[in-house]
Amino acid sequence: MSEVSTSAPLTGALAEFVSGCSAEGLPEPVRARILEVVLDGSGALLAAANPDYSTGRLIAAFVRDGGGATEATVVGHGFKTGAAAAALANGTMGYACDVEPHHPEAILHSIAVTVPSALALAERAGASGARFLAAVAVGLEVEYRVSMALGPREQYALGFHPSAVCGTFGAAAAAANLLRLRPEATARALGLAACQASGLMAWESDPTENSRPFQMGMAARNGVSAALLAATGFGAPTAVFDHGHTIFRAFSRAPRPELLVRDLGRRFDGVMELALKPYACCAFLHPGLDALIGLVREENLGPEEVERIVIHFARSGSHCIDGNPLKSHSAQYTLALAVRARDVLVRDIFVDRRLSDPVVSELSRRVEFVQDAGELEALFPDKYATRIEVITRSGRRIERRNDTARGYPETPMTAADVKEKFRKLAGSVASPARVEALRRSVAGLWQAPGVAEFAELLGRPAGS
Repeated sequence: MSEVSTSAPLTGALAEFVSGCSAEGLPEPVRARILEVVLDGSGALLAAANPDYSTGRLIAAFVRDGGGATEATVVGHGFKTGAAAAALANGTMGYACDVEPHHPEAILHSIAVTVPSALALAERAGASGARFLAAVAVGLEVEYRVSMALGPREQYALGFHPSAVCGTFGAAAAAANLLRLRPEATARALGLAACQASGLMAWESDPTENSRPFQMGMAARNGVSAALLAATGFGAPTAVFDHGHTIFRAFSRAPRPELLVRDLGRRFDGVMELALKPYACCAFLHPGLDALIGLVREENLGPEEVERIVIHFARSGSHCIDGNPLKSHSAQYTLALAVRARDVLVRDIFVDRRLSDPVVSELSRRVEFVQDAGELEALFPDKYATRIEVITRSGRRIERRNDTARGYPETPMTAADVKEKFRKLAGSVASPARVEALRRSVAGLWQAPGVAEFAELLGRPAGS
């Protein structure tokens, strides 16, 4: 047991896990799930490089103009930069399309943070594909455990974005694992991550949708920077989960610190409980979208037949989706799209269809939001339980409740659906040959001697 483990048992245990976890020690189901979520996240990441979308274009230009070492790929833009800067750009793009894997219970966009962080360090260190994937698993697990120990509802109540705050620790863990830091140095990396952990829910008022994914980018950059600094011997607090000014005092009013290390190394719920997204929008909306689209299809309802739509959702999460100016987080907008098109696509969150389609505009005004303080609230955030009512022009009222969206581990998308989703996302900016080569590259990562091919296929400019 290290000195850190003795003086700071929570921080020490987490540092020992991060430093000691290897590809060989991961259970087979975890190895298989990592490939699936990396593939899915890669499709979302590449789609964000579409030059028509301002977020990827602007963040890539920002890091390009900053210069730096050519050690890590900037996805979809044809150049390399320093590892921390690449993590910033790719982390931002990783969440831009809001269609990447997420963790429902912990309310995390963890793939958007950990894949860019691990990829930047894997390229810099010349790591194998297996080391890259193992680092992703470590980062996902640490980010999940930090969020559950703080309490995602607690973070929201204080105005913090769990993905940004906890993502910094996930990024630092992934980076520290790839750098093969010893536990003492890893504890310092976690301490430096704590010093940089941040992320306000203020992005909810930014209709450009630029600052929303920037939160994942800064988490990736800050976590990578923390690990790189720790590797140089840079000093840091080494007990940020145990005593002194802990993160539990900063980001929660009812923490459960024991969840940080319970079954650590034996359970990988941060990986296995990830959900895939069939729709490009906030995960809170997915159960309701499934319910509404199901009703519309079963009743064969056209937009002209719908008088009103009522959505009931947990009060604690309603601030994210009730009347939000962001298209990706607006229940009124996405439910209108669901009736009109029976889907919500990436382009719908970047181009406001209310401005070009009077049917979507009118339907969005007919959506009523009810903030539930009863049963749905009691289930949140373990479940994003939603009740949908549709009132037709003829006076019929039909309703459906849905607690678990399609794409959750208990209601998984089929392998064919996952492959088709990847093909559509990656194919929005890449040729069919490149898309297929990228899919094969991901499938072979456990055996790959390095990540150069994977990074190169991701890094080519959009349109190639």
